[in-house]
Amino acid sequence: MTTNLQTSGAATGTGDRSRPRAALPALCLTQITSWGVVYYAFPVLLPRMTADTGWSRGATTAAFSAALLTSALAGIPVGRILDRRGPRAVMTAGSLLAVASVLSIAVAPNFYVFAAAWLMAGTAMAATFYQPAFAALTRWWGPDRIRALTTVTLAGGLASTVFAPITAVLDDHLGWRATYGVLAIVLAAVTVPAHALALRAPWPPAPETAADHDRTPITRSRPFMLLATAFTCSGFAMYAVVFGMVPLMIERGASSSTAAWALGLGGAGQTLGRTLYAALARTTSATTRTAVLIAAGGATTTALALVHGPIPLLILLAVLAGVVRGNLTLLQATAVSDRWGTWHYGRLSGLLSAPATVAAALAPWAGAALSDRLGGYAGLFLALSVLSGGAAVLALASGQAVSPRREVSPPGSRRHT
Repeated sequence: MTTNLQTSGAATGTGDRSRPRAALPALCLTQITSWGVVYYAFPVLLPRMTADTGWSRGATTAAFSAALLTSALAGIPVGRILDRRGPRAVMTAGSLLAVASVLSIAVAPNFYVFAAAWLMAGTAMAATFYQPAFAALTRWWGPDRIRALTTVTLAGGLASTVFAPITAVLDDHLGWRATYGVLAIVLAAVTVPAHALALRAPWPPAPETAADHDRTPITRSRPFMLLATAFTCSGFAMYAVVFGMVPLMIERGASSSTAAWALGLGGAGQTLGRTLYAALARTTSATTRTAVLIAAGGATTTALALVHGPIPLLILLAVLAGVVRGNLTLLQATAVSDRWGTWHYGRLSGLLSAPATVAAALAPWAGAALSDRLGGYAGLFLALSVLSGGAAVLALASGQAVSPRREVSPPGSRRHT
């Protein structure tokens, strides 16, 4: 009788492969730089940008949101390429495209060129941000992937801390166009060689899973669709809370600076939360921790809606909400591999995250619009907590239909009798 060799290494595509030592530090550095330049520089430069060009804040921000939507759509084909060829070519090309898009933004003579440059930046985001880095670390690190994923997300969390003040200083001295030019040079100097040189290790084959032989494709299965819906609802609620935190705090009587500090400390809580995920993963099943974390996000949102003060207590709740958000980032990074293995991780992860990314892009506008209809941000936060509760129920239901994951050897691998 022929059976498959099932070791922990083989079960995650990590057998007989050389893990690239430089990949993890390189990805930490490139995530800080890519997020800092392509994403976090924009809100810092937005006021000067609109004042200098005369473009409306709404239109300018819409161009940025279009980049996020483009990233969601581009992430699906990018994931397929990652599964077949690995991260080196994808992330190096993405870095080059990011540099070109930032330079195009810097020199855009009119709004139409500016918007087109942001669409190009959205494609670069799909090829350089967390999703391709997660795919690389999941395949190369195998059973140790949670440690590697935690490390790179901790580094990515420093992007705003590092680049927001640098961008502000450059803007004060150079203006927004020259600042983007300088940042493009930094982006090219850091990310292009790092991706080209540090990601050269052989791309190990991932094991095929029993799910690959099911009649119903994973992406059309009830568990996958329920989980995608849960992440979409949770993502919308989470990002609407982030963008609504400052106006909610002001409604509660906080000054603008205090509200900004609350939001910033929430980001610190997010970093803290990521350090706790490994322990949570060791003690809970994928379904349980998904439902618990989404429900915890809803609970902190409810508390923020109902608690009127004092301000230090509201800040503490903002930090706790950040802790939950930090865990949710890693939860989504491991959702596919925990349930369906790593055989099609890039493609499945892209499909799973795409609707959540779209929801995150729409959340700021939708949240602001809903707050007007619901009598303020307290009403909005209550509605978002209900949405999170529904997402938690969907997450729990998604696990009831998932059969135990069984890995089988990839095509052409050796079998033992």
